[in-house]
Amino acid sequence: MIDIVDSATRSRMMSGIHSKNTKPERQIRSALHRLGFRFRLNQSSLPGKPDLVFRKYKAVIFVHGCFWHGHECHLFKWPSTNISFWHGKIEQNRIKDAEVIDALIAAGWRVMVIWECALRGKTQIGKFPIIIDNVSSWLSGSEASFQEISGGQVHGAKS
Repeated sequence: MIDIVDSATRSRMMSGIHSKNTKPERQIRSALHRLGFRFRLNQSSLPGKPDLVFRKYKAVIFVHGCFWHGHECHLFKWPSTNISFWHGKIEQNRIKDAEVIDALIAAGWRVMVIWECALRGKTQIGKFPIIIDNVSSWLSGSEASFQEISGGQVHGAKS
């Protein structure tokens, strides 16, 4: 199947996608900052350059886009063009994500992943304050070394 737009348009569309400072990241950062949490952004000294680093709490947060990280939700759909490229790319992203999380936990960090589908779409978690309450409780507490927030659910694991 051929692409529905020409290569120049596709190139322009793809160049508009950023890996840092995305709208979901800005929403989370702003809300946590208002609550008094202080953090560093994309710290390169840590595996995976986490989106938010809370040294005081020995915790990091990744805000993942469902497409780029291959989350199995309604926001993720395998592309119908250049199939082998996209399967390879997204599978590599999944493998790298798992390795990064394991490395951070092994180094004593607590890790949270907030998926895009928790913030938008038909499975978003009710109201945004519910997500922020979960995040601030997790940061302030000493619970699970790994927690995941996705559309409609909060998952703890790897305690």
